[in-house]
Amino acid sequence: MRNTFTKEERLCAKKRIDMLFKCGSSFVLYPFRVVFIFENSQQTEKNPPCQSIISVSKRRFKRAVDRNAIKRMLRESYRLQKSNDLIPFLIEHNVTLYLAIQYVGKQILAFDVFRAAMNKTLKKLQDECAQAYLDKRN
Repeated sequence: MRNTFTKEERLCAKKRIDMLFKCGSSFVLYPFRVVFIFENSQQTEKNPPCQSIISVSKRRFKRAVDRNAIKRMLRESYRLQKSNDLIPFLIEHNVTLYLAIQYVGKQILAFDVFRAAMNKTLKKLQDECAQAYLDKRN
């Protein structure tokens, strides 16, 4: 599986974003806050198994340069690690995941820290999805 983060994998639909923040579940695993919701559906090239938003608060980082640097590191760490465990799990169970990753840290961290935190976050997200998937099936 290729490590890409294409336009189809980005969550842009306003209705889905509103649904995500209104009805979604969330957890905080420093330095990220993750909001997610999933639904059963068939994956196609137009409907990938996971669509996501990455955001950084303007209140915490006033300078756009800082926000953009953090978003770049977040996107890169997500792009490199999503296909390890999360995407195969979603494809296997035929589930579409909508995901928002928000940066809640107060300072810019090194990329190695981002990558380690993203790894933990995606593992926890997979556990949460597995638990919710099993609860829905029963």
